[in-house]
Amino acid sequence: MLAVRHLSLHVGQVPLLKQMNFVVDKGDIVTLMGPSGCGKSTLLSWMVGALSSHFQACGELWLDSQRIDGLPTAARQIGILFQDALLFDHFSVGQNLLLAIPARLKSSARRDTVQQALERAGLEGFYHRDPASLSGGQRARVALLRALLAQPRALLLDEPFSRLDTELRDAFRQWVFAEIRQQGIPVVQVSHDVQDIPPGGVVLQMADWA
Repeated sequence: MLAVRHLSLHVGQVPLLKQMNFVVDKGDIVTLMGPSGCGKSTLLSWMVGALSSHFQACGELWLDSQRIDGLPTAARQIGILFQDALLFDHFSVGQNLLLAIPARLKSSARRDTVQQALERAGLEGFYHRDPASLSGGQRARVALLRALLAQPRALLLDEPFSRLDTELRDAFRQWVFAEIRQQGIPVVQVSHDVQDIPPGGVVLQMADWA
């Protein structure tokens, strides 16, 4: 379970969000909606531990039974997927994915894990591909695989579908939702597109805390 409790965000003396509270259960996807500039991406930055010094925050972030808002980013074990698929272009697709796998996994199993993930994403044979040669949809799938291979305890989605064309967006969206449900982790996504809401998903309006 991921929980935001009594969160207020300010820019100087100007309030951005006031007393925000919500809970995401394991395997659920909660969608936060609102126009550009309403604080969606700023909220995710606070949750992942990368809030800009221009903002001030007061509130609590809980993951399962642990309060994590005071922990450094790496210790929070929260993955994030951005609008742009940020890959290391000087590494192959497989090497990009290997970077995400926790060190505790034996070296002999690491490459097999990556190969299986690529097959699951419909990218069999892409291990040695140059990321620069991938289409937008392929890069997006690799970026999500990298986020999930890190075995996060929760995942944040920052409008990851917005830069894909309509056909790619629909297919990628359904694949993302299926992968997330298989992982069984709590997920928060921010969007301004109602098509991004999964069937039966919870929707929260940022305006309720403005």
